[in-house]
Amino acid sequence: MASRKSPLFDTATTVGKIMSFLGVSALCGLLAAGLVFPLAATGGAAATAGSDVLEEIPTELSEEPLSTPTRVYASDGETLIATFYEENRQPVSSDGISQYMKDAIVAIEDERFYEHGGVDARGAARALVHNLTSSTQQGASTLTMQYVNNVLNNAAVVRGEGRVLFSGINDKTYADKLREMKLAVAVEQEMTKDEILEGYLNIVLLGGQTYGVEAAAQYYWGIPASELNLQQSATLAGMVQSPNYFNPEYNQDNAKWRRNVVLDNMLSLGYITEEEHREAREAELGVDPHPQPHGCAQASFANYFCDFVQRQVLANEAFGEDEEARKTMLYRGGLDIVTTLDADTQRAAEDEVMATVPPGDDSGAVASIISVEPNTGNIVAMAQSTEYDPDRSFADGATTLNMNVGPEFGGGPNALPVGSTLKPFVAAAWVEQGGSMNDIVDATGSEFEQGDWVDASCLPGGGFRLGVEADSEEGDMWSVENVGENMNRRMSIDHGLYNSVNTATLATAFDMDMCDITDLTDRLDIVRASDGEGMNPSQPSFTVGGTELAPLTLASAYTVFANDGVQCEERVFLEITDWQGNSYPVPEEDCSEKLDADVVAQVNDTLVNIAERSPTNNSPFPAGNPPFPMLGKTGTSGENSHTWFAGSTKGLTSVAQIGRLEDIQSLNERRIGNQGPFEWFYGSSMAQPMWYEYIEKVGRNYDTGDFRESPNSEFDNRRESYPRSGALPGGRNGGSSNNGDNDSGNNDSSDEDDNNDDDD
Repeated sequence: MASRKSPLFDTATTVGKIMSFLGVSALCGLLAAGLVFPLAATGGAAATAGSDVLEEIPTELSEEPLSTPTRVYASDGETLIATFYEENRQPVSSDGISQYMKDAIVAIEDERFYEHGGVDARGAARALVHNLTSSTQQGASTLTMQYVNNVLNNAAVVRGEGRVLFSGINDKTYADKLREMKLAVAVEQEMTKDEILEGYLNIVLLGGQTYGVEAAAQYYWGIPASELNLQQSATLAGMVQSPNYFNPEYNQDNAKWRRNVVLDNMLSLGYITEEEHREAREAELGVDPHPQPHGCAQASFANYFCDFVQRQVLANEAFGEDEEARKTMLYRGGLDIVTTLDADTQRAAEDEVMATVPPGDDSGAVASIISVEPNTGNIVAMAQSTEYDPDRSFADGATTLNMNVGPEFGGGPNALPVGSTLKPFVAAAWVEQGGSMNDIVDATGSEFEQGDWVDASCLPGGGFRLGVEADSEEGDMWSVENVGENMNRRMSIDHGLYNSVNTATLATAFDMDMCDITDLTDRLDIVRASDGEGMNPSQPSFTVGGTELAPLTLASAYTVFANDGVQCEERVFLEITDWQGNSYPVPEEDCSEKLDADVVAQVNDTLVNIAERSPTNNSPFPAGNPPFPMLGKTGTSGENSHTWFAGSTKGLTSVAQIGRLEDIQSLNERRIGNQGPFEWFYGSSMAQPMWYEYIEKVGRNYDTGDFRESPNSEFDNRRESYPRSGALPGGRNGGSSNNGDNDSGNNDSSDEDDNNDDDD
């Protein structure tokens, strides 16, 4: 390791001045003793020469804010989620420190603290004599010098320079000691003794990652520094010399011996009485560790939300010019981060996912719930049924992958196929282009020939021909299935959406410009989790579920159905300040109209019936009798590996998902949690009931009003029973060819006369 050069001694001229000032041997003796130059004792020409040398050393103490923990809170500003720190420190004023503690540190570290001006000539002389006559070495650093040393170290660490000074006298260069000496004198001229003592007791290391007396008192005894008794104060003061060797948690014999040395000094200096001294020496250490958890793995709850917050900070230029600077701010900046998380809603979400699919379930499935406030964009819950633990495997039910978000914010490499949850946006695009939910489309076609023309005005040439796969020939057919009988026929768009009929959705898409659909999904920021790109109009299989989204993306898009077409940018921060009271910018609420309110209201006619009238397994309320208005849509991937329910009350949009996190394998015929096995595993099997159970618990904490009704609706009563008139043959035709993959939105639906159709 290369030796470090001090800028104070880069020239031979400076070294020559020092040598002529004291002489080589005298200088080495003084510095080896850890001394500071007692200028007043030298006198005469030597003092003048010494003053010239010291003028070259800066007197301004280079300070940075003390490294203090960052705390992340729920939206109430009081419920602690997690703490981040490199140094666990809680700055406290002098009034908040026990007098015993102040006396103890002076007695053991600098008994002449109140008499010198930063440099103790008498102590220096004593140390010099000791070092010349003994095989051991003494230092002569005053508390002020130690304070300077700690401040310089803190500044170096915060600036990313590492620790450049050390407490051991043999670790310091001549330049270090000279600078420490002069800065100590300058500090004494600027600060009172009480201020210096306060600063020292807030900055000093007291074992492990514990710094300062407040954090130490909390850690070792679970009390504030103001309540430290005599023996506790002496124990902490004794640690300063060697924080690990005299650590009362791990080295009790050493700690007790050193404590008693401090007590002896306090008695000899008159700080305590004989009786106090005797009782304190006889007392046990009484250590009762209260570790301060740190990082998301040790968060009290909402571990995956914690991870999301951490990544948001590291990606935000407001906290530093690069990721390393932002990490320093997070771990050392003493930030108080108030987030959008609702503690009660989060706990309900965690309870629900864990009860539905326990961690490490044999099925390989994981349950998740994410909730967003439609009128603010605030993320209020983010839960999944795994343990956040970087040291355990997924087989044990643990992972640090956050399945609710995309890879850029901690999501896994395997995105989640969304099934039919995108179908409402196809219907919305239809209505936006002047259509009606009561229009009739021809849903008879289930096979689409490769090479057919599809209109897409945003593409070169105004459209595209359905592509031919590399291993297929022109004329090959793409077969799309409907789950359920009697679904390949003419029907209304409303009826097709209610029953999640694939051929009806494709007929709707091909009877319009595909770019009208992708224009809408782009407006709503619906992007693939794998690459962050929007829906591709030349790959229309996305309309029936042939794409993968992060649940947060889907939840944000669904907020428009609850919020009259207005979508708000997702938010995670409400307020950020540091321990000095400085504020940091947080995103304001950013909401804009993405869909006409009347368009949304017409689509909601169908979505309300899906959520309120479709009985499912384990529903907490009978069909048609919900506790408050709600809307939503199920989804199932083509492999039956991922199932969804995306829905809303007026005040809370939530997406529930159950699927395999590590691979795409069917969950048919598998027991999941304490349910099943299901012959066919659909969104209605467990995801929809889980959503119902969750929303029944938390929904009343938010707006539970009804959704706006459209004056242009084709239906007199959006909650009327099926079949509706538009489900009968007649009216507008549709239907064409399609391209793409196998049906990734494999949906089950059955007879139109059965209200229990939406099983997808």
